[in-house]
Amino acid sequence: MMQNPQRLDRTDIAILHQMQQNARVTHAELARTVHLSTTPCFNRVKRIENLGIIRQQVTLLNPEVLGLRLNVFINVSLKQQDERTIQEFEAAIADRPEVMECYLMTGDADYLLRVVVPDTPALERFILGHLSRISAIASIRSSFALKQVRYKTALPLPQHGLTLPDLDAAPTEWL
Repeated sequence: MMQNPQRLDRTDIAILHQMQQNARVTHAELARTVHLSTTPCFNRVKRIENLGIIRQQVTLLNPEVLGLRLNVFINVSLKQQDERTIQEFEAAIADRPEVMECYLMTGDADYLLRVVVPDTPALERFILGHLSRISAIASIRSSFALKQVRYKTALPLPQHGLTLPDLDAAPTEWL
């Protein structure tokens, strides 16, 4: 038996938009902004949370004020692209605090890392003291960001609503 797909209407989208802009918004402020009373707004937020749309709420810090002035993109190529090598690399960088993002890529490099450090000596310590010691790595190429032109955390949301995909029906692995 097929379930009806979950749908987010304009009000749900407005709630999500407001929450992406300010995770500290109170239910009363949120309700006022999206033109609902508090209880229906609270119920919508709970429904959205139960759908798994909200992964977590965080506080974004200013890296410059904290002395983290270098934003570096590092391309990593592995010696092999087998499951063991991939797992070894991913485990080796999983808990590194300076690695802000890590993506398995297509193209020339196997991984793209975004690393934030205070200065070039800290980057050198990270590359020489950690990355270069990972036996799975064949090559490392770094690029410094000269200026951050745009940075955002809010996802683009459709203004008029959205039907959510049925993730349970999606294949989890290729046959």
